[in-house]
Amino acid sequence: MKKLSVSDLFSLERYARERPAFRTRVLEHKRDRQLAVGPHVTWLFEDRLTVQYQVQEMLRTERIFEPEGIEEELESYNPLIPDGSNWKATLLIEFPDESERRRQLGLLKGIEDRCWVQVVGHERVFAIADEDLERENEEKTSAVHFLRFELTAPMIAALRGGTELAVGIEHEHYEHVIRPLPEPSRISLIADFS
Repeated sequence: MKKLSVSDLFSLERYARERPAFRTRVLEHKRDRQLAVGPHVTWLFEDRLTVQYQVQEMLRTERIFEPEGIEEELESYNPLIPDGSNWKATLLIEFPDESERRRQLGLLKGIEDRCWVQVVGHERVFAIADEDLERENEEKTSAVHFLRFELTAPMIAALRGGTELAVGIEHEHYEHVIRPLPEPSRISLIADFS
């Protein structure tokens, strides 16, 4: 997928006018790219549109309009766009109660490395996590991680041919599998390899 450039972005003024319709479009698009993997973990598979939305929202929130600031945001977010042989996902660990969340984040250390995808008939592909910076310390993991799943050409070909896809987490304190992936999500993710 092509990375974003300044010319792909709306100016702050134009974004203010178009934000409601753009936001609606992005939220609808995200619906099939978001997976609940068990009751407390969500994966959001990123693509060019989801990343553009994040950049636009950062520029809006921080009131960034200078070229250097815009380039900094693009440098920060462009790595989340898939490269043609992979999926990139944001992993969110969600516990509404703050004390429970703190306790669970301590138990779930390493969860980001135990996330996997599997094209049926092929080996599981475990995530390469947090390439930008470490998001875990001695006491707990972060509630947000960034994952990359590298697929081989035969895996991609099998997906295009209709082979089922499963995803899961294999952690001693959190084990969940989605098999097979719901069809709208599967179709949305396969489009990343076009």
